[in-house]
Amino acid sequence: MRVDGSRFALRDSSVNGRGSKPPVVRYAETVIQTRSGLLRLIVYRTPLHPDNLREDVAPEEHMAIVAGDPEGDDVLVRIHSECWTGETLGSLKCDCREQLEHAIEAIVKNERGLIVYLRQEGRGIGLGNKVRAYALQNQGADTVEANAILGFAPDLRDYGLAAAILDDLGVTSLRLMTNNPEKMADLEAWGVRILGRVPHWVSRHEHNRQYLDVKKCKLGHYD
Repeated sequence: MRVDGSRFALRDSSVNGRGSKPPVVRYAETVIQTRSGLLRLIVYRTPLHPDNLREDVAPEEHMAIVAGDPEGDDVLVRIHSECWTGETLGSLKCDCREQLEHAIEAIVKNERGLIVYLRQEGRGIGLGNKVRAYALQNQGADTVEANAILGFAPDLRDYGLAAAILDDLGVTSLRLMTNNPEKMADLEAWGVRILGRVPHWVSRHEHNRQYLDVKKCKLGHYD
């Protein structure tokens, strides 16, 4: 289903154990030339809660970065969460920037695929709390321990929005670029049909070695 920015992009999306996927609005769309190739950029908005319709509160915005026609089966997909410190500042603490760049190159090379870019900074705790967690990591805590000290679970992301965006784009099955089994399980719980996993390790060096080791040992990421 394709709609303009004034209508909700909704389908009958009831899923066992999850209810209906959250509503998303296809708000803006354009084509951009990148260093990797020509891409279509679609911005989705989540409707504001009826109790929070103040003009000074901006709706949450997420994106689909698309190569070719993603409608149908066996689409190459990356579900990527925002990382301002890595993608903008070039922080070496994580591999998020390299993962995003690798995913863009992969869908362009494949001539068909997409990246769902979710504004779920810091695995869902937000930028401010992520920076607080980084300060704790500088004192010796790892990424999981830092979240626990701040009172958060290791990963608070929810992939219902990604599932709704995939529905709107007409994706009926996909190959997922990921190392995270929990991401796969959560997407499948939302009714996403995953045909297979494409490993997505991209870089390892002295600055991110502990972070990547913790993702494997404590968060169960695949080798």
